[in-house]
Amino acid sequence: MTVAERVAQAARPLGWRYVFKASYDKANRTSAASRRGPGIEEGLRILAKVKSELGLPVLTDVHDVSEVNAAAQVCDVLQIPAFLCRQTDLVHAAARSGRVVNIKKGQFLAPWDVKPIVEKLQLAGCSSFFITERGTTFGYNNLVVDMRSLSWMRGYGYRVIFDATHSVQRPGGLGDATGGDREMAPVLARAAVAVGVDGLFMEAHPDPERAWSDGPNQIVLNDLPAIIRRLERLRAAAQS
Repeated sequence: MTVAERVAQAARPLGWRYVFKASYDKANRTSAASRRGPGIEEGLRILAKVKSELGLPVLTDVHDVSEVNAAAQVCDVLQIPAFLCRQTDLVHAAARSGRVVNIKKGQFLAPWDVKPIVEKLQLAGCSSFFITERGTTFGYNNLVVDMRSLSWMRGYGYRVIFDATHSVQRPGGLGDATGGDREMAPVLARAAVAVGVDGLFMEAHPDPERAWSDGPNQIVLNDLPAIIRRLERLRAAAQS
């Protein structure tokens, strides 16, 4: 609730539409000992509270066809995680839910490889969707972002989101956990805004060092308002 309220306060003066994202289950973790979250029932209860008390649209990941109906009753956007982006049954179920669908482009895919995924969405009747770029596997324990990918995917007529914080992860870089370079997230976000995107995905936490998930790549919550104000100035300049 703290993060949702603070980010909404920062986004509102800029005219940015803020969608709150949280996961009830972090099903893809490096270690079996890693914390995964409160589970679907409690997680959706919390997301419903964020939605009702703060008036924000909410987004969450779905990992299995069996989760889609329950998540769609609460969430405005259903997200297909990167490692599941080609799972046909899951993509079809999300597409048929009546909700907006956000596809996280897999780290193993080229930009043009999202076309068959979009075809799956469209065949299932979904016309409201986003594609999110979150970096591409580059050797071991590293990701790289090809900014051309943003332009190419938008050129196909897709609405493209840039995930600034997952793109600076170092998967498995800490041995039993994922590392990251959080100081690079605003840098890549500025580059993406300059290229042109339809939205930004950024994780923020009051104290990332104590976060249960993705701490090394999360932006410090107190730093976020200044970061997005700078991004808005850059966006305005790029469109002028």
